[in-house]
Amino acid sequence: MKNILSLRFIALPVLVLSLFVSCKKEDGPLSDSKPAVPVIVSNAIAFRPEPTVSFSKAAVVNGVTAPIQIVLTIPSSSGRTIKEITKVAASTSYTAIQSTGTTGFYTTGPIAASGTSVTFNTTAAEYTAKTGQAITATNTELGRRFYFMLTLDDGSVIITEAVRVLVQD
Repeated sequence: MKNILSLRFIALPVLVLSLFVSCKKEDGPLSDSKPAVPVIVSNAIAFRPEPTVSFSKAAVVNGVTAPIQIVLTIPSSSGRTIKEITKVAASTSYTAIQSTGTTGFYTTGPIAASGTSVTFNTTAAEYTAKTGQAITATNTELGRRFYFMLTLDDGSVIITEAVRVLVQD
C-alpha cells in the first residue's frame, strides 16, 4: 500500500510537468502578435491602455483651433524608416484599418514621410465633418480612436495600436 501511494505522488507531478513542457504557443488569427519594428506614439500623455494624446479645444494657434496631433515614431536602431502613413481610420474597432478596401478612411491618400518619425495632424472641424461626431465635452475622449497603417522603406506594413484623443479646455 505504501509503494502505491508513493508512486502516485511521483507520477502525478511528472505527468503535469510533461503536459506543460510539451505545450507550444501557436500564432493564429486571435493571437496578439507584435510587429518586428515597434511604433511609439511619442507625444502620448497617458496609456489607457492605448496611447492617449491630448487636444485643447480652447487653444487657438494663428486664429485657428489648435490641431489634433499624433506623432508616430519607430526606433532608429531598427534600421528602417517610415515611407508613409498609408491609411488612417477613425473608428471604434480595428476592422476599418484592416480592410483591403480603398474608401471609408479618414484620409483620402497616403501621407508621405521620411525618417523614423511622422506627424499626423487634423482639426476638430475635420474630425466632426468626417465622423459626424461633434466635440463638445471637455475632459473626455473622442468617440472614435485613430488607427494607422504605416509602410516602411522595405515595403513592410505595420498597423499601430489604437490612439485615443483626450479633449481638454
